[in-house]
Amino acid sequence: MLGYVGDGMLRLEAVSRFPNGPVAGPDGLHWDFTALYRHVVDGLREAIAREPELTSVGIDSWAVDYGLVVGGEVSGEPFHYRDDRTVRGVEQVHAVVPFDELYRRNGLQFLPFNTLYQYVTECGLADADVALLVPDLVAFLLTGAQVAERTNASTTGLLDVRTGEWDLELAERLGIPASVLPRLIDPGASLGTLRGAARERVGAPLEVIAVGSHDTASAVVAVPLSSPNAAFISCGTWGLVGVELQEPVLTDAARAANFTNEGGVDGRVRFLHNVTGLWLLSESVRAWEAEDGTAIDLPELLEAAASVSGDIPTFDANDPRLSAPGDMPARITAVLEETGAGTPTSRAAFARTIVESIAQAFASAVATAGRLTDREIDVIHVVGGGALNRLLCQATAHRAGLPVLAGPVEATAIGNVLVQARTHGWFGPDASLETLREGVAAAFPPIRYEPR
Repeated sequence: MLGYVGDGMLRLEAVSRFPNGPVAGPDGLHWDFTALYRHVVDGLREAIAREPELTSVGIDSWAVDYGLVVGGEVSGEPFHYRDDRTVRGVEQVHAVVPFDELYRRNGLQFLPFNTLYQYVTECGLADADVALLVPDLVAFLLTGAQVAERTNASTTGLLDVRTGEWDLELAERLGIPASVLPRLIDPGASLGTLRGAARERVGAPLEVIAVGSHDTASAVVAVPLSSPNAAFISCGTWGLVGVELQEPVLTDAARAANFTNEGGVDGRVRFLHNVTGLWLLSESVRAWEAEDGTAIDLPELLEAAASVSGDIPTFDANDPRLSAPGDMPARITAVLEETGAGTPTSRAAFARTIVESIAQAFASAVATAGRLTDREIDVIHVVGGGALNRLLCQATAHRAGLPVLAGPVEATAIGNVLVQARTHGWFGPDASLETLREGVAAAFPPIRYEPR
């Protein structure tokens, strides 16, 4: 994405999009990182061709997954967080450090794919020079920098939630070599310029600037929070539901509710809960397309779903049986039949059930966030791809009993661009997140949904 920032101007231009999904290998599920990196470099080449005045580049991605650098080279393809090796990792970690102690140390909700669970199953870790999370791995190939940006490092489970530094004692107890943990940096730091083959291919010595490299951290930068008591939902494959805080919440109640304290830009805390998001709908559509042998028009399907009347059965969107790829409609049907809620008889009704179930999970998480932080939540901001789903936004407003403000859609890219622009001084000295968000609200007025 190209981002343009100036006096009263903030806009994006899509340069290149490419597929990204799990690839099955003989030893499990991986990412095709080689292809991803090639697409990234080709995209940068196209970006500089379109905009020769391009100033810098910021990188963000999903969290928790990593690649190993051995002898200065990336070793193999990174494992995918949905690979089932993480089950072994959970057992190994909790046998040494009980979860309640982990929570006090790292503040993270229990997710079986958090990086520390992956590390203890990683046979190549002892031989690695360093382990780099995905955006840092891209930055390494572009610039040679071997660093860890803090917002993403906070999702590993190895960062001390109070100090923001590596918890070396925890790593030692788990048998994770301290040598593989790279130097930590904050958003806004310069990682250097493109080097070697990347520079030659792109055709320019572009500067790479660290941003909130966890995509949700960048997305939250671009949430135009309209109230001190606003909640946010960054909605895509996952729905990240929570509030922004200055300090972590590490109570037993927060741990029991499975809320996480992840790092945000400028030292803020993203106190949130991971809810299964549009993954349920996209996997169902994928199954129906495979069954039909033809593409499904999603807006048309959602329009038909909005017209479904009568009782709408719902299910627990966070049921762990729904987390893996596969025949999602069949698995949702099995969950519905277990509860006696009834099974939708048409695809439109099935889509409506999925959307309403996600909305109910969102509403419950918002209510819990308010209770755990002693806040009276008064509005919900939805950003990301879910902001385009009118049915989901309306259902969330209805089930939460709160207004929903939807947009911007490309919040992650906007937050990424804004942190780069601030680093260049384009918002004046020491511009706050609130200043950046004022620009977002002006450039991308949200759509309001009232509960009904």
